[in-house]
Amino acid sequence: MARLPRVSPVNVPQHIIQRGNNRQACFASEQDFASYVNWLKEYSKKYFVDIHAWVLMSNHVHLLCTPLSSPHMSNSISLMMQSLGRQYVRYFNGCYGRSGTLWEGRYMSCLVQAEDYLLHLYRYIELNPVRANMIEDPADYHWSSYQINGLGKESELCTPHPIYMALHSNAIQRQAAYRSLFSSHIEGQLLEAIHVNSNKGMAIGNEQFNQEIEALTGRRMKDKKMGRPANPQKRS
Repeated sequence: MARLPRVSPVNVPQHIIQRGNNRQACFASEQDFASYVNWLKEYSKKYFVDIHAWVLMSNHVHLLCTPLSSPHMSNSISLMMQSLGRQYVRYFNGCYGRSGTLWEGRYMSCLVQAEDYLLHLYRYIELNPVRANMIEDPADYHWSSYQINGLGKESELCTPHPIYMALHSNAIQRQAAYRSLFSSHIEGQLLEAIHVNSNKGMAIGNEQFNQEIEALTGRRMKDKKMGRPANPQKRS
């Protein structure tokens, strides 16, 4: 089956997943995590991609990012991921005396309708270590953006999305409002929609958003009917 072309409209957020080949570990030390973060920072700036949220797990990566208007336009995320992937594989293979592929084929991605779904994706990504029973509090996991978005840790990698900034005009109260979103897990229909649409390269959004993307690309962007989620600022 031919690969579907990437759909990457400028200024539309995307959820990115990249897994280790056969679910093998792609991070084996603290230095591995730090190296990936440094190259992610380098290539996201080079290709004009804002990174809003991220988590590095032992055998996969989640990113929430937005491609900006740039000389690369429709393929800036692809260029970022290709450059980052090649650089990291060379580093990893050299460190551990291995050869060949590290990643499981192409990264997976889906478009995200910001107004209704973006904060759910922030929360889904940063709760990964909690869902994996590695920790109880996302603040205890170093290799994610939660300490930045929820606790105000300074970062040259993360760029806050306007939806995040709209939580409150004051930074301290904004972080408190953000932390309040993490009182429960992502579950049920919303969790299923994130999994299915991310794996199939579709979109997470309301009906109007999906129709607009389908009209733009000529591709179906939704796997099944999904209701509008609860406002994450009111219930999470």
